[in-house]
Amino acid sequence: MKTFQTYSEVTACVGQEVAVTDWITITQQQVNLFAEATGDHQWIHVDPERAKAGPFGAPIAHGFLTLSLVPRFFESAFAIAGARMGVNYGLNRVRFTAPVPVGSRLRARLTLQATEPLPPDGLQMTWLVTVEREGADKPVCVAESIARNYGAAP
Repeated sequence: MKTFQTYSEVTACVGQEVAVTDWITITQQQVNLFAEATGDHQWIHVDPERAKAGPFGAPIAHGFLTLSLVPRFFESAFAIAGARMGVNYGLNRVRFTAPVPVGSRLRARLTLQATEPLPPDGLQMTWLVTVEREGADKPVCVAESIARNYGAAP
């Protein structure tokens, strides 16, 4: 995990890949719990037997489940010393570029695209988040995520 001591250290990384996270495994239980939380019970996600005969040959994670892992990736990848809180400010663009079969291992590459001061003690960061599936040729999700942090040293 990378720890920034100041917002200036964060800003110095604009244009750079800042972190590559550890792999996490997507389980059927996660998919089922996500379906319960969202009401999206489409068979390609929650019916393993039917999904075996479907277009992907196995159940797949919801695209929004993959996207919902972004905060987990951020938390495991970097910290800003002295920050009292961070908030998700939104997304500019999201694409689900490949399916995520249950049992897949995912990780994220985090590239800092821009920063903007938020007076009196905050920083807005725009991140390119590229979620990869182990063994796949292309990413499963590419998103531009905006996060805000408050309370650290300038």
